[in-house]
Amino acid sequence: MKLQRHGTIACLALAAVLGLSACGSDNNEPASPSASGSAGATGTEDCGTGTINAQGSSAQKNAMSEWIKAYQQKCSGLTINYEPTGSGAGIEAFIAGTADFAGSDSALKPEEKPKADARCAGGQAVDLPMVTGPIAVAYNLDGVDGLQLKPATIAKIFAGKITKWDDPAIKADNADAKLPSTTISTVHRNDSSGTTDNFTNFLSKTAEADWTFGKAKEWKAPGGTGQKGSDGVTNFVKSTPGAITYTEWSFAENAGVGIAKIQNGAGEFAELTAENAGKAVAGAKVTGQGTDLALSIDYMTKEPGAYPLILVTYEVVCDKGLAADKLKAIKGFLTYTSSTEGQQELTELGYAPLPDSVRTKVADVVSNMS
Repeated sequence: MKLQRHGTIACLALAAVLGLSACGSDNNEPASPSASGSAGATGTEDCGTGTINAQGSSAQKNAMSEWIKAYQQKCSGLTINYEPTGSGAGIEAFIAGTADFAGSDSALKPEEKPKADARCAGGQAVDLPMVTGPIAVAYNLDGVDGLQLKPATIAKIFAGKITKWDDPAIKADNADAKLPSTTISTVHRNDSSGTTDNFTNFLSKTAEADWTFGKAKEWKAPGGTGQKGSDGVTNFVKSTPGAITYTEWSFAENAGVGIAKIQNGAGEFAELTAENAGKAVAGAKVTGQGTDLALSIDYMTKEPGAYPLILVTYEVVCDKGLAADKLKAIKGFLTYTSSTEGQQELTELGYAPLPDSVRTKVADVVSNMS
């Protein structure tokens, strides 16, 4: 799939649904600024110098790589390093002071928050939504396109209750498909992962009777094959007929594997598109306190066409108490990533831009960091 063409269409669709202030075009002119932090840092006076070290979510690796490349072209005196070590490792590194900020696929847990806050003199560690990474249920099944799955069916597959592709439950979801008797090979993350946390949360909320393993960053269900990182699970599926996994949309798109339609709360089997993912993000509610912008996603959304299995990845960073020699650089970079210009970069990578109603809140918090 040509992601550039896909991204242009996706951004136009999202503009209609979410009221985004601008979309990408074929030229290279910078986006016009909007009222709140959308211009980004486009001049070296906003850049800072030195080195930023960050790590965490592999779900946002592709977004970070693009952002870093674009921003360092504007800011030649700044070096930004981002290691996709997984959300859990990123949070640990932030708490330990070895990461200037952490990427995480889920907001700070209650047990993590006090430790993270202790890092921030005179402030708190905040969760800033930055990348909308819809989770794809990715599969490799020759001759089967447009696979449809109910949440309960997904839960049974990953719980090991359904082991063949021609199981009656899968047939019931796909009345017109010719399903083979191939054995299902489930693949899960074997590292601490915010993607796993969001995926298991989705199953816990939408298929409680069939998913009894709760919500966690570490995989709890028996069986299946573990692989490290989003690259690991996606590449395994790509090379293994009959395999299925959960991974970020961008990784599934780039690998060219099948992506299942998932039934939402309205009873529709929704295709994974930027527009459909945006419908679910727009309904998310801010549950964090003060400058913390942790979101609660309604996995049972009844919004027509909404793709329900999404994650919003965060940057975990101090709102106050940033090291004096890092403040300008961190603030400048996050100003760019939360700008309309920065968010537009995501549409070509298989991500969905933040709804402007969320993006402007993030930009406001960043503008007041100190």
